Amino acid sequence: MRTALLLSGGMDSLAVAWWKRPDHCITIDYGQLAAEAEITASKVICEKLGIEHHVISVDCRSMGSGDMAGTPPDGYAPASDWWPYRNQMLLTFAAMKALPLGVKAIWIGSVKSDKSHQDGTIQFLESMNALLSLQEGGMTVSAPAIDMTTPQLIRHAGVPKNILGWAHSCHKANVACANCRGCNKYFEVLYELDGGMDRPG
Repeated sequence: MRTALLLSGGMDSLAVAWWKRPDHCITIDYGQLAAEAEITASKVICEKLGIEHHVISVDCRSMGSGDMAGTPPDGYAPASDWWPYRNQMLLTFAAMKALPLGVKAIWIGSVKSDKSHQDGTIQFLESMNALLSLQEGGMTVSAPAIDMTTPQLIRHAGVPKNILGWAHSCHKANVACANCRGCNKYFEVLYELDGGMDRPG
C-alpha cells in the first residue's frame, strides 16, 4: 500500500516522516508567509530519507487569516495562527496530488496539542477519512501521532538533533521570528527534550 505524508517541515510532520518513512511527501505552498522555509526543510528531510518529495503551489492567501497570512485574525479565530479550514484544504490538495500516484493512505502530523483546534481533533480526522474513503481512490486519512506530545513523538521516532534542527516552525516568516506560537512551541519542545522529561498530560 503506497503512503503519503502531508509534510510542512515543522517538528511534528518531520518526526512522522522520520518514523513512518512514507513513499511520498507532499508540501503545500498555499500562500503562507513561511512557505519557502517550509519547502526547504521538507526537501532536506526527504533527501535524507530518500523519499519522493512533491511541492504544490496554490495561492490562497487572500482567504487566509492571522499570523500565517500576515492579516488580522478572522472573527472566528480561536488563536492568532488560525487559518479557516486549513487542514481540510491541505488534505484535499494532498489527496488530489496523491491520487494519480496510487497512494492509498495519507498521514498528517497532528499531535495531542492540536486537539485545541477543531481540525486537529480525532472527530475531524474521522470525518475526513470517511469523505476521502468514499471518493475516487478510496484513500484513508490518519494521524499516527495524534495521542502523543511533540517531545514524545520525537523520542519515539528517534529523530537525530542535527535533523531536528532543520525543522521550521515559525508562522510569520522564512527566518524564525522567535515571537509567534510556532516559535514558542519550538523552543519549549527543545527545552523539554534537553531536560529529558515530558510535561505531564
